Amino acid sequence: MSTIDPLRDEDFGARLTFDRGAPGRFAVAVAGWDGPVVPEPPAGLLRETLALPELSQGELVRYYTALSRRNFGVDSGTYPLGSCTMKYNPKVDDLVAGLPGFAETHPLAPVEEIQGTLRLLHELQGYLAEITGLPFVSLAPAAGAQGELAGMLMVKRLLERRGELDRRRRVLVPDSAHGTNPATATMAGFAVTELPSGADGAIDPAVLERELDGTVAALMVTLPSTLGLWEPAIEEIAARVHRDGAFLYGDGANLNAILGRARFGDLGFDVVHLNLHKTFSTPHGGGGPGAGPVCCTAELADYLPAPVVVEAGDGSLDLVRPSDTIGRLQQFHGSAGVLIRAYAYIRSLGLAGLRATSANAVLNANYLRTLLEGHYALPYPRRVMHEVVFSGSRQRNPGDVRTYDIAKRLIDYGIHPPTVYFPLIVDEALMIEPTETESREAVEAFARAMIAIADEAARDPELLHGAPHNAPIGRLDEANAARRPELRWRPQSI
Repeated sequence: MSTIDPLRDEDFGARLTFDRGAPGRFAVAVAGWDGPVVPEPPAGLLRETLALPELSQGELVRYYTALSRRNFGVDSGTYPLGSCTMKYNPKVDDLVAGLPGFAETHPLAPVEEIQGTLRLLHELQGYLAEITGLPFVSLAPAAGAQGELAGMLMVKRLLERRGELDRRRRVLVPDSAHGTNPATATMAGFAVTELPSGADGAIDPAVLERELDGTVAALMVTLPSTLGLWEPAIEEIAARVHRDGAFLYGDGANLNAILGRARFGDLGFDVVHLNLHKTFSTPHGGGGPGAGPVCCTAELADYLPAPVVVEAGDGSLDLVRPSDTIGRLQQFHGSAGVLIRAYAYIRSLGLAGLRATSANAVLNANYLRTLLEGHYALPYPRRVMHEVVFSGSRQRNPGDVRTYDIAKRLIDYGIHPPTVYFPLIVDEALMIEPTETESREAVEAFARAMIAIADEAARDPELLHGAPHNAPIGRLDEANAARRPELRWRPQSI
């Protein structure tokens, strides 16, 4: 006799808690308040009825447990999003950040009461300075894009102090950079000039030479680029930029590809931001949490965002404002929980572990490139760094299968889709980052799924056009969902 598993067979997303409750049910009985009576608010401000769902504790736990099974995350399986990928996020780092001495500290506590936290942050500044080769660090920015903005505002402030800002109003941004780079330069008040990539995906030296005409404030370089490629002439590029009197800005979001092996300062960069929530632990997404420290040379140190942790003469630590700081970027002192996780990550791995991280990231990406080459178009057939960008253009004919269809079909194989349609310079882009944490078996399983989908695209394109078929929610009408969203609950008749 067959049985029905309600947690497996029922669509828990179709009926919300409001539809499931019954009057009088409750999860926890809260003791009555026997303290002082709080005065009631003025008439008209008190809600007369509050329509909340009424469920038993078992119903409530089962409901949210079932909903959690509909989610996919890095703990569920392979998560190959390119560029902004959730990297290695050890649970022990969460435990460290959750220690009461860190987690329960008030952000406005006097500095003499938070010396332990400040000591950790001061040491983290030193670690990041050593890792990047740029000796001055502020942990204040809340995320990568804010770290970018800080770096460019620092460049702007220095040019202003030199009296060069009226002349240097342009920022050069390669077309293979992160999309935040041109937005950041624009927000900082500069005009953006896009540099088209050469045939090999790298910066074209001839194009760069033509643009460096004394009006450029900075060149912003994502290294490695969003194509997953190294800039082979980066040191010569740095020298050329400096000869023109401009600055070299580094987007360090892809640091996991070079961690412990190459340093931005040694390559000639003047300022760089790091996405700690990507390379140094902390799951991220949905807008946070994040941390985007900015590291720079001595020339730019006076303009770092506030506050910076410094050591006083008596050995104590303090939060100070650099002498000509661009100011604060957010409330308080930065995303402390993310910073603590990054500290724990660095301390637990050490130099050997950090080097192993970059080795595994590059090995996995190149192994995947080798497995999929020939099944999908590879616009830049070079050795890659942390990620590889394929194109779904080969699958477009004869069945009009698009990258979007390939991504949706991957869900049926139990794998999260990679980043699609970025970078924009690759037609039907599939931006895949297996990350440093996936095993050989996981990389091979992902490759088998992609190869099977390529075969399906040739034999039965309609199968991909209708995907996903096995997910709780199928192909959505995204335009209609955006234009006419359902934002409130309405009673259902069961």
